[in-house]
Amino acid sequence: MVQNILRRDEVERVTGLPRSTIYAKIASGEFPKSIKLGARSVGWLESDIAAWQQSRINASGVAA
Repeated sequence: MVQNILRRDEVERVTGLPRSTIYAKIASGEFPKSIKLGARSVGWLESDIAAWQQSRINASGVAA
C-alpha cells in the first residue's frame, strides 16, 4: 500500500506548528518521527500526521 509523504512545509501548514516546535515535540516523543528521504530532506507519513491531529482533538474533548 502506497502512502502519501508530506514534506516539512506541508506538515507545518496542516498542523499550524512552526519547525522548531515540530522538532521539539519529536524530541519529547509528542509528535511522529520523520522519515529520511535524502541527504537533506525528510517527510512524514500523512496517516501519522492525521492520527496525531485526531489524538489532539480527542484530548481536547472537542467533537470533530
